Amino acid sequence: MNEFAAFPVTYSIIAVTVLVSILSFNDATIKYKLIFYPYGMTEPAAYYRFVSYGFIHEDYVHLFFNMFTLYSFGRVAEALLFSRPQYLLFYVSALVAATLFDFFKNRGNSRYAALGASGAVSAVVFASIIFNPWERGILLFGIPALALPNIVFAGLYIYYCIYMAKRGKDNIGHNAHLWGSVYGFVLTGILRPDLLKGFFYQLIHPHF
Repeated sequence: MNEFAAFPVTYSIIAVTVLVSILSFNDATIKYKLIFYPYGMTEPAAYYRFVSYGFIHEDYVHLFFNMFTLYSFGRVAEALLFSRPQYLLFYVSALVAATLFDFFKNRGNSRYAALGASGAVSAVVFASIIFNPWERGILLFGIPALALPNIVFAGLYIYYCIYMAKRGKDNIGHNAHLWGSVYGFVLTGILRPDLLKGFFYQLIHPHF
């Protein structure tokens, strides 16, 4: 079995996201039609933006990091945690869940808009963490010796998102990262209670 056949949903999401993002880089009208814009989402007809924003990105660097992370963790989620239809629904629903806080917060803010798959990708990362909390899957600066256990990374990441969201001094969607992460962990625990039980068991009985 080739690798694409093993992980068709992950690779399909990446392919569509890369294609639509590149098209939007060359045509600003595509970006403006797909971007998440709560101020303009006053009618149900505009609610497609809860999903469409996740398929466009600010630039190639933004696109690369999101798709590389999805490639790294999405295959774990697709292979070990969900059926393929569940995984696709999980990803799409994570795009929605990651934006709900900012949707209600910014409905009256005409200057707020968001784009990028980061919220859904965060959900995939945290879904994968539930499978093996002590695995050293997160590299700092790409150095294996500085690999962080998944559960340590998760704690630091959540703290960072909350801290930066409160500061509010950059253009990064920290709330989307935070709520995407929480959604990914909670929904995985609901869909796979066996893994949630195993997660807590591994926390108490780590194997290094």
